Amino acid sequence: MARLVHRAVKTGDYASSSEVIREALREWKARRAARNDVIVEVRRLWEEGLASGRSAELDMAAIKQRGRLRLQASKK
Repeated sequence: MARLVHRAVKTGDYASSSEVIREALREWKARRAARNDVIVEVRRLWEEGLASGRSAELDMAAIKQRGRLRLQASKK
């Protein structure tokens, strides 16, 4: 990793190794925040699903047919 940092500075992509590290940390922090947002949303949706009650029995043939119709409509 040190070689990658050194190469990034040597090629002129960054002015210093500190700049490389700062950008890497900013990107890491942003990815963690985005991942946490996704986790919060999945948990919210999970709770919403549980709160919606039991589902009715599914008719897989009808579901597939609706999907095929939607796919055909989207191709037009």
